[in-house]
Amino acid sequence: MKQKRGQTHFFRSGTWLGRWRRAVKKCVCPLFCVAAYGQPGQPAPVQPSLTMQDSNLRPALPGALAGVGIEQKLDQQAPLELVFRDEAGRAVPLASFFRTGKPVLLALVYYRCPMLCTQILNGVASALKAVSFNPGRDFEVVAVSIDPKDTPELAAAKKQMYVKRYGRPDTANGWHFLTGDETSIKPLADAAGFHYKYDPATGQFAHASGVMILTPGGRLSRYFYGVEYAPRDLRLGLVEASENKIGSPVDQILLFCYHYDPATGKYGALAINLVRFAAAGFLLMGGAFLWIAFRREVRAG
Repeated sequence: MKQKRGQTHFFRSGTWLGRWRRAVKKCVCPLFCVAAYGQPGQPAPVQPSLTMQDSNLRPALPGALAGVGIEQKLDQQAPLELVFRDEAGRAVPLASFFRTGKPVLLALVYYRCPMLCTQILNGVASALKAVSFNPGRDFEVVAVSIDPKDTPELAAAKKQMYVKRYGRPDTANGWHFLTGDETSIKPLADAAGFHYKYDPATGQFAHASGVMILTPGGRLSRYFYGVEYAPRDLRLGLVEASENKIGSPVDQILLFCYHYDPATGKYGALAINLVRFAAAGFLLMGGAFLWIAFRREVRAG
């Protein structure tokens, strides 16, 4: 093999340095090709098929979901003068569930919903099983259908299902499944920030998933999102909404250490309060130790 002009014998293919040069080329070239398409820590190229709804390059929602969601309206007064129908078909004002001086867990659903509303109510029943408070005694559960076509018979069947699923005796009087007309449903949903949309093609409602807790006076206190709810969050939400009329000293300690975050709809640890609580505990233990040591020294003397 003839040596090329300007190439020393060090770079010949048969030498170890020549083999090293070929290996470097094989490794480095693909790395540059990958870097051209996307690097760690940088966004991937935008797919041209996606439409964008704003300058933040977020994919736009389908038209059927535009305007659907939950808008937090903390401390908003619910219109308690609205009238609905209970499971027996009797006309009942919303205010009748707030006259007991107890907080209210409100779920805006509809009873013919094929999936999501059932998951929401299942999540409520499952979470409340792990909470020692009882519906009817400590708080009220009120489900309101957003579908004017739902009937009291459907509401009665739903109530029977979830009272049985909940499984605690003597709590049926704390579960309420209401139906109503559009003139009552829409003002309540608007006051709660619950935005939904009816789809005539499917006969179903597009809506978000979540529940709210209201104070005994009917003000919106807490929002919890999704279809599964942490029992601790529901318990602390009920304690706060009741203005500490229910709960235990342990709940007061938890409320001192945990803080409701409206952005996530959950209770998170408040670092400064945790530090204060730990410091107070350390001081108590240190003081107790010194007091015991002092008493022993006095007795020995």
